[in-house]
Amino acid sequence: MAELVTTSTDGMPITALDNGRGPTLLLVHGGGGDATSWDGVIRSLTDDFRVVRVTRRVYVPGASIPPTHSMAVEAADVLAIAGLLDRPVLLVGHSSGAVAALEAALLAPEMFAGLFLYEPPMPTRSLVGAEAAQRAREALAAGDPDEVMRIHLRDIVQLPAELVEALVADPKALAAFVSKAAGQVADTDALDALGVGVDRFRRLDVPTTLVEGDMSPAHLRERLADLAVTLPRAQVRTLAGQGHAAHLTAPEVLADTIREVAERVLC
Repeated sequence: MAELVTTSTDGMPITALDNGRGPTLLLVHGGGGDATSWDGVIRSLTDDFRVVRVTRRVYVPGASIPPTHSMAVEAADVLAIAGLLDRPVLLVGHSSGAVAALEAALLAPEMFAGLFLYEPPMPTRSLVGAEAAQRAREALAAGDPDEVMRIHLRDIVQLPAELVEALVADPKALAAFVSKAAGQVADTDALDALGVGVDRFRRLDVPTTLVEGDMSPAHLRERLADLAVTLPRAQVRTLAGQGHAAHLTAPEVLADTIREVAERVLC
């Protein structure tokens, strides 16, 4: 595995993990994790594809997150890494990383042969965090990351309350979230700062595969459906028996879905 290093438009260094050889997949991980959370997925892809995974700056351990952080910053970071790669490129994004991917593609559609977007929480008709995001900020400022985790998973992601409490009670899951809590709060704020509405994507003429799990929270599927009727070249794929974290629960299934799309748009 190699590491790519470049500089974003604001002068900040941006890195990415680089594995495999072949046609290029550029991957933007979701919130609350990091690029290594997709290890299980890319394991099935790197024999045939070059997989480059952006390291999102808000989830770098110990990173200082300025109040000016935004999806425009994230999109610029994606484009900075994309500028290092040979074309064609399939841009793959998950959750808020898929929103960053969409914003990047809107700025420079010519850089991508296609988009693969797994449940982007775009504020299509309503904000993503709204009042719950304010409570999460207050809990973070009060030094209560356990409560930040509850608010995020229960009230923003909208997972079942019993599952949320089980995750909070799991020391490993809690520790992983706590290490990313400040980034997660900034990430949600960046989503809401986009404002409600997606009409700007009607001009994004790039082949797009929108992926959902049939067990995912209803609001995520509703947001994805709104994008499906907005993007001019979109199709929807549904992962049976999966929710919002198929990269962890069914990595081979997700890899096969990516492979199918990549072979169509890249090969």
